[in-house]
Amino acid sequence: MAERNTTGLQKGLKERHMTMIAIAGVIGAGLFVGSGAVIHSTGPGAIVSYALAGCLVILIMRMLGEMAAAHPTSGSFSAYAHDAIGPWAGFTIGWLYWFFWVIVIAIEANAGASIIQYWLKDIPIWLLSLILTILLTLTNIWSVKSYGEFEYWFAFIKVMSIVLFLIIGVAFIFGLYPGSSPIGFKNLIGYGGFMPHGISSILSGIVVVIFSFVGTEIVTIAAGESDEPQEAVSRATKSVMWRILVFYIGSIAVVVTLLPWNSASVLKSPFVAVLEHIGIPAAAQIMNFIVLTAVLSCLNSGLYTTSRMLYSLAEKGEAPRQFLKLNKNGVPARAVMVSTFFAYIAVIMNYVSPDKVFLFLVNSSGAIALLVYLVIAVSQLRMRKKLEHHNPEALKIKMWLFPYLTYFTILILLVILISMLFIKSMVSQLLLTLLITVIVIISYFAFAKKHVEINYRQQASPLIKD
Repeated sequence: MAERNTTGLQKGLKERHMTMIAIAGVIGAGLFVGSGAVIHSTGPGAIVSYALAGCLVILIMRMLGEMAAAHPTSGSFSAYAHDAIGPWAGFTIGWLYWFFWVIVIAIEANAGASIIQYWLKDIPIWLLSLILTILLTLTNIWSVKSYGEFEYWFAFIKVMSIVLFLIIGVAFIFGLYPGSSPIGFKNLIGYGGFMPHGISSILSGIVVVIFSFVGTEIVTIAAGESDEPQEAVSRATKSVMWRILVFYIGSIAVVVTLLPWNSASVLKSPFVAVLEHIGIPAAAQIMNFIVLTAVLSCLNSGLYTTSRMLYSLAEKGEAPRQFLKLNKNGVPARAVMVSTFFAYIAVIMNYVSPDKVFLFLVNSSGAIALLVYLVIAVSQLRMRKKLEHHNPEALKIKMWLFPYLTYFTILILLVILISMLFIKSMVSQLLLTLLITVIVIISYFAFAKKHVEINYRQQASPLIKD
């Protein structure tokens, strides 16, 4: 049996698992599908929107990497918020993040089922959603190694797809592809300019794009179950810059250089549009398979993340202690099953009440990622000062230009949250997320405060104890 760490979880994730989870964690279905809407609303300037949002995520990952290298744990930022800000903050952000991924599981299960129905038209979507979720639940329950193995191959397919897309796209742009001639920059400036809707569209694009990067932080959660957690976090943190540069900014640059930004085909599916423009046979079929892989990867990681967050909350007395129970392979099976159960409920709501209950669930989870990033930044600000005073040797990775870049990141995140109030499609997401947040905070003070704080005093991290 694989070695277990101090929390009882397996150290079943090998270096190759962690490497691929780190490399491909940033590649979601949002890149393949959602990028079309961003390009259509911002023009070629979408490159700038992705670059600026990417820079923000790089700063967040650096901060998270600093804390995770000093103290690897399955709860990651929830545990850091618990120790650096207070038990109420760890409780709140942990449960919000758990809720966020439960809804993502439902969304991705439905998306995956819709893609599969493209080939298996006689099977209803609800049944396909159920089958996909059950299959990936079983892989998560079996062992952390099986999660890592599935994620490794899902990630491998995503990475190779993007790399091939970039190679073919760049070759076509410069006339190196058979039968092609150099394209130049006419599509970047020839349809209203590089920023056809002005700089404001670039800034509003950042608000939309930032959600595409959610999932990058999963590697710091998985680090607690790896053979070499500090090394895994260090590699992931240091490589996030080139991952975003190559996979996101590179891909978007290829799309807007090859095709007019206002093309209907770009809005529908930018990657399919590029492949069809180049003349790749069965482009739609190929891209459907790649998007399905991205969806299954997200679904697999969602099931893993919700269970580990629930386990971490239980460790700190912020969730029922039953979720600490491990099966014979060192997996918190009860936490996996409970998270899956609520994801099933969300899937059912998508069919029973798509315009009311499910829409409420989706919108109320919409801004949680930004709150998570904000809490990570505040936690790093406070934990760094404590670590420098009590345990400076634990700082294997350091945030750049501390504390100035941390303060800058907090300011930008607050600006993005406030700007959501002025974007019609996002107002409901922000307000409902804040409503859910208030409910979680109230529930902490009403039901959990006494028990959690007793547990906190007993188990506070030795890294930052005063």
